[in-house]
Amino acid sequence: MLEVTLRHRYGRDGFGIEAGFTLPEAGVTALFGPSGCGKSTILAVVAGLLRPDFGRVVLDGAVLLDTAASVSVPPERRRCGVVFQEARLFPHLSVASNLRYGLKRAPPDAEGPGFAEVVELLGIEPLLPRRPAALSGGERQRVALGRALLARPRLLLMDEPLAALDAARRAEVLPFLARLRDAARLPILYVTHALEEVDALADRLVLLQSGRVLAEGSVEDLATRTDLPLAARRDAGAVLACTVAGAEDGLTRLDFAGGSLVAVMRAEAVGTRLRLRIRARDVAVATEEPRGLSTRNILAAEIAAISPGSGPQEVFLQLAIGPSTLLARVTQDSVSRLGLRPGLRVWALLKAVTFDHLGGAR
Repeated sequence: MLEVTLRHRYGRDGFGIEAGFTLPEAGVTALFGPSGCGKSTILAVVAGLLRPDFGRVVLDGAVLLDTAASVSVPPERRRCGVVFQEARLFPHLSVASNLRYGLKRAPPDAEGPGFAEVVELLGIEPLLPRRPAALSGGERQRVALGRALLARPRLLLMDEPLAALDAARRAEVLPFLARLRDAARLPILYVTHALEEVDALADRLVLLQSGRVLAEGSVEDLATRTDLPLAARRDAGAVLACTVAGAEDGLTRLDFAGGSLVAVMRAEAVGTRLRLRIRARDVAVATEEPRGLSTRNILAAEIAAISPGSGPQEVFLQLAIGPSTLLARVTQDSVSRLGLRPGLRVWALLKAVTFDHLGGAR
């Protein structure tokens, strides 16, 4: 487990950050928020690249930083694998030699995946003889991930590792990040301002704004909180943990706690777990069970709460479907016209073709 508490200010009147949170023993915790909210500062403090005005960092009971006790373990002894926006590979070395550099940094008694396992995990065997200049951006980041993992760290730190890549390269690297998450069995602190990366990779979310922690918890729980800045985004919505249950007639059935959905055909095998973001703007509601519609997903629900939306005439409906919650963004006129209120039984309507934003396999 990682425990982080820090307070720091850049100059007398500069940006200030005051934050604290914990990471579990394994899994991905995303530091999420707009640019300039303090995400990378936190990562630098944990890695030992920045000494804050006040701070305490404890990893698995070992104190890495305690400013009150004048304790600060040097970065090279913290056993943190760090992956930055730029791959930072040695340009004069081959991919194989860059990877072996990570092995050289690993303590002799440290456990972790071997060279061959990492190469297979990240799909980089054809790249081994090449030098970094001959690689694409996505390939360089995969090599950087491999080098960090081969150092056999106790903690992986990733500072917006996909930010410098275009959409195609991000889509290429995301599945490998998911495989690394599952194989590493380490705590991973992942800095990003891209919600699709959070949906695909993160188990927990620490939401930051102006140097402060607004909330922390599971991605699913925070996604449906309409009091957080996430609700102001146009892609605001619920996140459901789903399992691929079958396929028929060009559609895939996805089961979740409380019901099932159908989406356009997916390539994943039956039993694969997925994270599905259902955008609030894609959800319509009906007060009577609809008939004769092309819409395939018609789910019985109950309005759990109605809260203000991000626009002056918008509201959010929190829809309870068994233990799961969906969000619907509707107008105030719809609330008045349909007599919508907490406790009312309704039907949530979602087109199968709206699910073009499924998260990664889990």
